[in-house]
Amino acid sequence: MFGGGFNVGINVNAQKVYYNDLLIQVVDMLEYFKTHTTDEMLSQIDLWIAEYQLSKINQEGYLKFREYYNNHKNPLMLYTLICFAFNNQIRFNSSGNYNMPFGKDRSSFNPALRNKFIEFVEALHNKHCDFYDRDFKDLKVDNLSNDDLVYCDPPYLNSTATYNENGGWTIEQENILRDLLIRIHNNHGRFALSNNLTTNTTLQTWAETNGFVVHDLTNTYSNCNYQKKDKATKDLEVLITNY
Repeated sequence: MFGGGFNVGINVNAQKVYYNDLLIQVVDMLEYFKTHTTDEMLSQIDLWIAEYQLSKINQEGYLKFREYYNNHKNPLMLYTLICFAFNNQIRFNSSGNYNMPFGKDRSSFNPALRNKFIEFVEALHNKHCDFYDRDFKDLKVDNLSNDDLVYCDPPYLNSTATYNENGGWTIEQENILRDLLIRIHNNHGRFALSNNLTTNTTLQTWAETNGFVVHDLTNTYSNCNYQKKDKATKDLEVLITNY
């Protein structure tokens, strides 16, 4: 329902996968991966890396490439840009331009990332996937059966992630999603919800009140936030299911 980087969708064993995310740039990128060969895309990525001398230390080349992307908006170009961006993250300004800073001394299209790209694209080519860019409130869920699973990885309420800048995910949206999940449950569909109890403080009570299962996941994102004061602090990551 909130497809993001498609990590769950690409790994799940399902007859068909429906990917949905409002970030149309990522939807276009996944569709591009689906309709182009691995060799074709790798050759083009290597050409851009050579042309702009992209590396862990060449900020000027990165900024020039970022400007070129913002003037052309090619999906594969966006992927290449993300490989060299800060924390490999995605963020666009109000004009729709990619504005993540350079990932100095950390980000690059290294051999490990290259292999992951190859594995991802080959897996995508072997899956039956449809891609959508709809608001989650508009998705049709009333005809789901027990053979269907709705996986949700929405923005985390009250978090400081880039997708929550300028109030990206509100309590109103959170409540609409919770009502939608209850509707899926009442119609005998299945759902799994990823979330964080550290910032979403009422979520556990909501889950337990409705008889859902809260699976605790021990994790930390200390390496993803250089400004985090207490890097030992654990995020209370959970997976909530109705089965």
